[in-house]
Amino acid sequence: MQTVINNAAKTHKLVFQAAEKYMRVRKNDVHIPISYYYAMLLADAYPAADRELVAVAIILHDIGWYSIDEDDIFKKGFQSENFMQSDVRYLHESEGVRLSQPLLKDLGYDDTFIEKVITIIDGHDTRGFAKSLEDEIVRDADKLWRFTVAGVSVACDWFKQTPGKYCARLGTDIIPQLHLKESKEMAEADLKATEIMLQADTL
Repeated sequence: MQTVINNAAKTHKLVFQAAEKYMRVRKNDVHIPISYYYAMLLADAYPAADRELVAVAIILHDIGWYSIDEDDIFKKGFQSENFMQSDVRYLHESEGVRLSQPLLKDLGYDDTFIEKVITIIDGHDTRGFAKSLEDEIVRDADKLWRFTVAGVSVACDWFKQTPGKYCARLGTDIIPQLHLKESKEMAEADLKATEIMLQADTL
């Protein structure tokens, strides 16, 4: 499976490189590669899924944060009441759509494929349902990175919580949001390992 992921990474290197300048905000240069890793694992588990669509959508899903003031990202997008429906959440989706279209056009993707990608990006945080299997995979992979040591280390600061408190929140709030059985299994296993490594029951 690792070989498959490595080969996929080589195939999608051009997309990563084209989007790289948009990833230097909100630790997306950590979040997006880890989410891509999980998206490829899930695509392996669901051969019927369009692997190329999943890969491109997960690489580009959060590049819209690039257009938003970093103070607003954290104060409105993570620390405000009802933050998942905040204006900046909708804005990062619409900006992701805007930035992705010319990027993909320049890489030679056709209009039909681009439309499928932006359909996933538009609403990946704020829409209450997935529109396709590929959408489910992207939405789950977007969350699965949080269960790693890196994810907890980064996101606990976004939410101004201790690692232990954030780990507890992942178990109660985030696992139930996952769409796929395999995603829940990965999340539970990763969370258990992360809690042990970070001494979450103590700190």
